[in-house]
Amino acid sequence: MFLVVNPAPLSVCLLKAGSDGESIGNCPFSQRLFMILWLKGVVFNVTTVDLKRKPADLQNLAPGTHPPFITFNSEVKTDVNKIEEFLEDVLSPPKYIKLGARHPESNTAGMDIFAKFSAYIKNSKPDGNEALERGLLKTLQKLDEYLRSPLPDEIDHNSIEDVKVSNRKFLDGDEMTLADCNLLPKLHIVKVVTKKYRGFEIPKEMTGIWKYLNNAYTREEFTNTCPSDNEIEIAYADVAKRLVK
Repeated sequence: MFLVVNPAPLSVCLLKAGSDGESIGNCPFSQRLFMILWLKGVVFNVTTVDLKRKPADLQNLAPGTHPPFITFNSEVKTDVNKIEEFLEDVLSPPKYIKLGARHPESNTAGMDIFAKFSAYIKNSKPDGNEALERGLLKTLQKLDEYLRSPLPDEIDHNSIEDVKVSNRKFLDGDEMTLADCNLLPKLHIVKVVTKKYRGFEIPKEMTGIWKYLNNAYTREEFTNTCPSDNEIEIAYADVAKRLVK
């Protein structure tokens, strides 16, 4: 997709169309930036672009680069983490809200899940499947524990009641932050792909994760920037390896 964003001279280009060449394609990094812009309330236009037939002007704009990327004053930025920092700095108060997490732990929660997922889904050897699945489950469990554990500001030290389970909706509180924009697209992919190609489902006992995902599914910032499950499955059709003896 190609996003033209105001205020000028900022253009944000997220180039990934779906299998039909028009719908939103699977790219958690593009969705991450898309969510940031949506949460900040930036006005932008969206046109999906089929990368197989990428227009010449876009090729000339950022030759050899892969989506997503942004241009600012004709300078191209391609590193997703640096783009996020840049957007947070440029799209700042009072006009735009800050999206940084208040608790540093929220930025690292679940950070190793996607790597464990990738190793699990790319494995083709049955004798290695169980260990890789355990590794994925372990990282999911750590995230679940973080989501269920009360944050410091949820605990009233003057109260006689002990808060044992967090009531927050997202990683850092009741509102989405940069941490959620990073994790949620990847976590959703993990849910969709592992079920499709491994018959694996995130355990229902992980109530923190399921509450987290279900809260995300009620927010347009996530649902309107998310590719369909079918697009995600298509994207991983050649990536997910069948278990072959």
